Amino acid sequence: MQSRGKSKMKLSKIFLISLSFLIALFSLTACVYPLNSTDINSDNNTGSSQDAENFDADRPTVNDGSETNGDTDVLVLSLVNGLNIRLGAGTNYPSLGTLDKGDMVSYIATQDGWYKTVYKQQTAYISANENYTSLFYMKKSSDKTESVISVAKTLLGYPYVWGAQRYHWGNGVLNTDFVQGEFDCSALTLYAYYIGADVTLKLTTREQVTQGEYVPKDEIKRGDLLFFTNASRFNLSGVERVGHVAIYLGDNYILYTASDHAVIEQISPTRRSYFLEARRLI
Repeated sequence: MQSRGKSKMKLSKIFLISLSFLIALFSLTACVYPLNSTDINSDNNTGSSQDAENFDADRPTVNDGSETNGDTDVLVLSLVNGLNIRLGAGTNYPSLGTLDKGDMVSYIATQDGWYKTVYKQQTAYISANENYTSLFYMKKSSDKTESVISVAKTLLGYPYVWGAQRYHWGNGVLNTDFVQGEFDCSALTLYAYYIGADVTLKLTTREQVTQGEYVPKDEIKRGDLLFFTNASRFNLSGVERVGHVAIYLGDNYILYTASDHAVIEQISPTRRSYFLEARRLI
């Protein structure tokens, strides 16, 4: 009986240790790894929700396309939740995924009542029915910036993978274990900047936030990297607060991956309240 009691106590201890480990694991930010703490710019690490001209709150700029030219990035905006993206221009084709209301994908052409796009690095189609979608226009930036964004847009729809293998080791040396289609937030930015503009980002968000040029909030431009904290890291200090990174597109839209899959969507009020800092690499 005494031996059986000791066995039960031992099993209980193992269970509690395992439970504590799982809780700690899930509390970690999905896009960062443990690093030595250094400071980010102190005037921008308070999580302020004050909005600036280029970082506006819920004010997307849409025009009628009458001035569309080579300086305009055209995207497809979903007006509904659960909108299918299909392998062909018709409802009989398999769905590659869905968009929520406000999400966007790239626009390539219009074909038989469907918009041609790229999703998960494949040619795909989304309904051009005006009840479901509309076109959205953004002003382009430099060629290098547009190259980075174009690469990032091909990754839309790929599922988020925590701790995904990086395309390179933070120094341009390619990682032979890299798996195409598996990205967390900093793996996506590293890939897009390297393939799109030959810019070598470091491996993690807390390293990437130390690169490039610091950008004041009222000077944020298309292609800048935006860094955010989250609820579990909000009260930490320095780079330990950094929990997420996204590519700014303009008009309050970002391209990033977190929780589910890579997406273009507006910066939510909660996300905006977690904003820490912007960095310019190109």
